[in-house]
Amino acid sequence: MKYVIVGGDAAGMSAAMEIVRHDEKAEIITLEKGFIYSYGQCGLPYVIDGRIESTDRVIARSVEAFREKYGVDARVGHLVTGIDSESKAVHGTVLPERTSFQLSYDKLLIATGAAPVQPNWPGVHLEGIQHFKTIPDTNQLVERLPGVKNVCVIGGGYIGLEVAEALVCAGKKVRLIHRGERVAKVFDEEIAAVIQEKAAEKGIALHLNEKVTGFLGEKRVEKVQTDKGEYRADLVVIAIGIKPATQFLDHTGIHRLNNGAILTNRQMETSIKDIYAAGDCAAHFHRLKGRYDYIPLGTTANKQGRIAGLSMCGMQAQFQGVVGTSILKFFDLAAARTGLHANELELLDYPYKQYTFEGYHIAGYYPGKEKIRLTLYYDPRNRRLLGAQAIGGEGVDKRIDVAATALYAEMTIDELLDLDLAYAPPFNGVWDPLQQAARRLQP
Repeated sequence: MKYVIVGGDAAGMSAAMEIVRHDEKAEIITLEKGFIYSYGQCGLPYVIDGRIESTDRVIARSVEAFREKYGVDARVGHLVTGIDSESKAVHGTVLPERTSFQLSYDKLLIATGAAPVQPNWPGVHLEGIQHFKTIPDTNQLVERLPGVKNVCVIGGGYIGLEVAEALVCAGKKVRLIHRGERVAKVFDEEIAAVIQEKAAEKGIALHLNEKVTGFLGEKRVEKVQTDKGEYRADLVVIAIGIKPATQFLDHTGIHRLNNGAILTNRQMETSIKDIYAAGDCAAHFHRLKGRYDYIPLGTTANKQGRIAGLSMCGMQAQFQGVVGTSILKFFDLAAARTGLHANELELLDYPYKQYTFEGYHIAGYYPGKEKIRLTLYYDPRNRRLLGAQAIGGEGVDKRIDVAATALYAEMTIDELLDLDLAYAPPFNGVWDPLQQAARRLQP
């Protein structure tokens, strides 16, 4: 069986490793348009200020390891530009030579990930303006930092906030421009407000409800123009979102969401037989919404890649969907969420109630306690948990992971009280904050 995988990062290589394990006679060819395989993109912001010493540290396995240890024909500089599902072939361009190639397959996995949104603002191609997503992006940013004083980050999502934090920690003066009314829109207003207060505390000049209109400079960027003013900048990082890298599928007939994310069944097979998709280029079934969504995360990419690899070599496996769990570190804050929040529930016209509880991450009398603010969302008709958000210092990750598990199990807020959670004063109170919130919601 000849397996071809387009994409050499999380989803693609998770699939490749499952095929290696389950099909001893497999011929596996992976096609990566870049020159680096299998690395943790989520770790890249921490290279900016030296918390992670080098981008080499985030590489899980090298190209050579896949080739020599696992027998994967891992090719670099191979940009796939089209698929012929009738003849079962992919074709594209070899970089940097720009020669063409064509390759047949028995089973094909599309794991091309996502690409940064490319704005067409005037001056966007000036030197000193860049995106932040890949290892080359990170290395370029680090190389540019010496001598830079004023950095403008455009975009108030997870990546924009993480990059802004790292730049402040690297000693730079940071301005963050965001066109929305609040940063971190995946959170409710109360949590976004806390994040914004922390940004101000750390000296980040925050501009909300402000749209970038262009950049000024001769060869290198000197100023950022918006609909409200002009701001000096020695360096600009654009982080206004990503979109599935699936444009090359436009004429294949593969079913996709409106944003281009590929639709699959639970075995990760697309609408065309023997073609599979996984990761940030694919749609993600949301267990609470009961429909496909687009929530690109490294955890999901690895899971979908695993299921795709198993399915491609005939194993029985199904992707069980997501509940929308994510977490953000912003200086000494941790903000996390899972399930649905107020804005989503209102858009879905779903009946809900919410309750906010403030407690401590460990026993209140134990030294070093830190506050946690926790909000639960639930269905008043059957008291089923619908979502949770938390912000604080230590312990936020533990509570959101427990809530995510409860959502997966379709638990009610009352059933949270029966969970047998670990307790000792240095780790928790006798009632976990999640359970304390649930207790206060008892009839």
